[in-house]
Formats: sequence, C-alpha cells, structure tokens
Amino acid sequence: MTRYAERRSVLLGLIGQDIQNSRTPEMQMREGAAQGLRLVYRLMDLTRLGLGVEALPELLRGAERAGFDGLNITHPCKQAVIPHLDELSDDARSLGAVNTVVFRDGKRIGHNTDWSGFFEPFRREMSDVPVRRVVQIGAGGAGAAVAHAALMLGVEELTIVDIDPARAASVAANLTAHFGAGRARAGTELAASVAAADGLINATPIGMDAHPGLPLPAEFLRPDLWVAEVIYFPLETELLRRARALGARTIGGGGMAVFQAVAAFRLFTGIEPDSDRMIAAFASMGSA
Repeated sequence: MTRYAERRSVLLGLIGQDIQNSRTPEMQMREGAAQGLRLVYRLMDLTRLGLGVEALPELLRGAERAGFDGLNITHPCKQAVIPHLDELSDDARSLGAVNTVVFRDGKRIGHNTDWSGFFEPFRREMSDVPVRRVVQIGAGGAGAAVAHAALMLGVEELTIVDIDPARAASVAANLTAHFGAGRARAGTELAASVAAADGLINATPIGMDAHPGLPLPAEFLRPDLWVAEVIYFPLETELLRRARALGARTIGGGGMAVFQAVAAFRLFTGIEPDSDRMIAAFASMGSA
C-alpha cells in the first residue's frame, strides 16, 4: 500500500458566486482518495470575497502560482473566463463557455463538461419523454451547454428564452450552425412557447438558495409538460416542487452536478473516475 506522503497530490478549486453549498469539492476529494490521490479542493467564492468577475485574472494567476492543477468555473464566470485562457477544447469553443480549466505545461486550457453532465442523466432517466418541442429558459454559460446537450438528445425544435434576447439569439444561431436550420431559435413569447412544448428546461440561477423563486409563472406549468432543472442546491427547487405537485415528469440538477464532475475529474487527473461511486458520494450528502 502506497504511503500517504508518497501519493500523487492534486490541488483543485472552484470559482463562482454563492458556492458554499457546492458538492463538487466533496465529490472530487472522495474520488481522489479512492483513487489513491492526495486531492485537495478549495472554494473561491466571489460573494464571500467581495469580488466580481473582474477579479478573474488575479484569481487565475494566484491559482497558477500556488500550484493548482485546475479549476472549475461556475456562474457568472463561464463566459467571462474565456479571454484569460490560452487554449479551448472543441466543446468549449463551440459552446462559448468554460466550466473546467486545466493548468498544464504553462498553459490554461478551457474545457466544457456541462453539456455531457446534462446529457448523461437525461439519457438514463428521461429517454422515453417526447422531445419534439422544448423550451429552455436561460442562455448563459450553463444554458449554452445544456442547449447543445438537448439537441444531442434529439430535441427537434428548441426555443431559447433569456432576459437578454441578444444572448438567446446568439446561442440559437450557434446551435443552428452546428445542428442545422430549424433546430433552435430564440423566443420572446414564453407563454405561447411553453403552451406548445413537450418539455421545459431551466438553465437560469432562479431557484438557487441565493436566487429563490420561479423562472416563469407557475400557471404555465401543466401535468404533461416535463421539467428539467440544472440547479442542485437545493435539489428540490420551487420549480420542481410545483411541477411534481401537478404530476409532471421531472429531473433535478443532481445528475448534471455528478456527471460534469466525472468528466472534470478525468481532465484534471488523467484517471478514469468511477461514476457509480461519485453518484453514491453525491447521494450520501443528503437532499438539502
């Protein structure tokens, strides 16, 4: 058995706002220990530090100098971090968003594991739901990745609605360029779009502990409208609670949290993680 001091060390972190409840550190550290690593994971909470996205250059430099192997990036930094990176993976480039930065050979390399994080649990749990027309609320960093995953899952027509119409239009145009005409469009009439949809995806921060509430009027929900959520703290958002009360099929953000971490662990360490073990680790942390 390898002595602890002889184990390979890995230093990771997460940059974002209001991230104290993130389960990513514990998942990564537990999997690291199971793989025989000395893995330490630190939070860089912009809210706690009193900082904004303008602090990204300083935080990235500090992490490099401190010997970090990589960083996860979350709201509101997934797009803002890109100008400060040296290279982008194909996924990150096509999505215009980064949630994983690997420090390697003096370079900062940006990746996106959010899309696969959404894709895999949806494929496992919701493969039988209709996906002819789907509405997604939110076109930020996570939204771009989730929209990509939705089309990979076979959604025929994705309508994207965002508080910033230009951002929704940009994401839709990018998707159309990759998947073909008619597969995605920006929408402004949320009520009509949801009324005609098979499913709804919330890719906004509305519903998080720090941003409570609903991303759309509750009366837009109905029993035959499935609902997917990307938020995982809390696991039971008000949106999911309202939808389930109506009898709608739902999928929470926990699976996305696990599978984006699975892919990030692989990028950070070069080691294949045990996804079932990471699912179990996530589940063991409770439902709060």
